[in-house]
Amino acid sequence: MRKFFQEIKADLKFKTAGPGQKLSEPSRAPREKPKAEAAPKPRRGPTDEAQMAAAAALARMELKPKARLPSSQEAIKNQVRKELMAEAAASEDPTKPSWDLASPDQEGAAAPSVSGVYFICPLTGAVVRKDKKEKHIREAIQSYFSVDPVAASIMEIHTLNKDREKVRVGVETMAKYLDNIYLHPEEEKYRKIKLQNKVFQERISCLEGIHRFFQAIGFETKTLPVPGQETAEEYYVLKEEMLTKLEDLKDYKEQLLSSEPVRAQLDRQLCVFKPSPEAARFELPNDFYNLTAEEIKREQQLRTEAVEKASMLRTRAMREKEEQREMRKYNYTLVRVRFPDGYILQGTFYARESVSVLYNFVREALRDDWLPFELLGPGGLKLTDENLAFNECGLVPSALLTLAWDAAVMADIQASGEEHPASPLKPELLSRAQTLS
Repeated sequence: MRKFFQEIKADLKFKTAGPGQKLSEPSRAPREKPKAEAAPKPRRGPTDEAQMAAAAALARMELKPKARLPSSQEAIKNQVRKELMAEAAASEDPTKPSWDLASPDQEGAAAPSVSGVYFICPLTGAVVRKDKKEKHIREAIQSYFSVDPVAASIMEIHTLNKDREKVRVGVETMAKYLDNIYLHPEEEKYRKIKLQNKVFQERISCLEGIHRFFQAIGFETKTLPVPGQETAEEYYVLKEEMLTKLEDLKDYKEQLLSSEPVRAQLDRQLCVFKPSPEAARFELPNDFYNLTAEEIKREQQLRTEAVEKASMLRTRAMREKEEQREMRKYNYTLVRVRFPDGYILQGTFYARESVSVLYNFVREALRDDWLPFELLGPGGLKLTDENLAFNECGLVPSALLTLAWDAAVMADIQASGEEHPASPLKPELLSRAQTLS
């Protein structure tokens, strides 16, 4: 391309050089240069052929893809896209820790601060990981049938059916069936329940565990003829011997109405660490985030929009809406409390639990649980309202707090001359203190 334009310039220079001269002719006097005072002559434009060639060259250049210069917003978008791709990969295999999904240049990434979120099964006392919790509870209920089949079937109904409204409607309908039998034991029609009945199908039969409940409280299935109908139908029929145990039926009804789902208790995973400058560094597994694959895609869109709106003025309502969305992102939070002697107490909490739970958690770890103290958040902000949730205080998905003793009480203890232990934590916790890496 450069050679092409050089040829055009040479052609123009040749044409403006003046008349030619033979080598045998004497040389002519050189042309006088125009004086500075004289007005410059208008510049001659290129020929039509040169113009057409130049236009064609420019057109070819415009057809070539233009290289985009990297911008700060583009860099941010690329980083967000990388993070979300890693999160999406992790969501496909929830049992695989996020640090296993790191790219090759992250092989030296730090170990996680906690290996995951764990729960304690109330039936077996076993500690199981979050992704194994439901399976373990289901198996625990199944094994309880050998102990108390009625209680086990009621646990199935309330625990394994996630739609609470359907459970409520089905349980109340079932309670009416049992009430009719208890109040009218002489009426045979109340002791039979047609399985194809519309109400039974819509409200009761759809619940997991309901058929095992019928069997456990003394019903059996029978195929009985229907008056005015050629084909017989299936019924649940109460066994004759249960008529002498009507009080038991009443008790079963009360259990069915008053029972609650079997809920695993969050394991705090209490840990004590020796003084460390790494206290403020957290590496969390995916268990701490409340994001499904679809939510991750939605989050990518929201982050992209956030980058584009970064320079826009937003109303208070818009900011509050974004804060609410951010608060719902986390299910759990990992909290560390640093004591004046440098030791660190760590525990796992629900993001929507109140801060009062954290104060109780700290007191239970103290050698003297009566000692008054305050918890200070980032910037020395006191957590005075214990009724606020962790996510409302901005303590998600992790936080490092500082414990401060009541100055007046500590002054009284020192004035009394009473020997104060080296650390306020219980000795059994100190004996298990780990090194924070």
